[in-house]
Amino acid sequence: MSVYSSIRVLVIDDEPAICMSLSAFLEDYGFSASTAESAEEALELMKSNTYDVCIVDMRLPGMSGEDLITEARSRYPKQRHIIYTGSISYNLSETLKDLGMRPEHVFLKPVRVLSLLVKCIRQLAPDIEKNENI
Repeated sequence: MSVYSSIRVLVIDDEPAICMSLSAFLEDYGFSASTAESAEEALELMKSNTYDVCIVDMRLPGMSGEDLITEARSRYPKQRHIIYTGSISYNLSETLKDLGMRPEHVFLKPVRVLSLLVKCIRQLAPDIEKNENI
């Protein structure tokens, strides 16, 4: 059993192929991964499931990724977020900076070095260092 299996990751993207491929990669790496194709679906899943890290597309139908992160953080303060966007000109808003997000939490699609995404998840997940010698 992987040391990462205790880390629960939710991938939120309106493109099913991205959800499937990213969650499959994370599961192959040992994470417990789930997917949602909208912010509203993600918030519904969060009511009955706990996620340590959410990988969030910024352009979602309905509620935006930024609004999702803001709402999720207010409901689940220990949850952490990674931005996964196709916008090469994306800059963190002051709102997200105030929530503790930093440029290293932003990944541009497609991520060419997925090990960097794994490293970011590992750093954001609570208590991971207790489970692993880094």
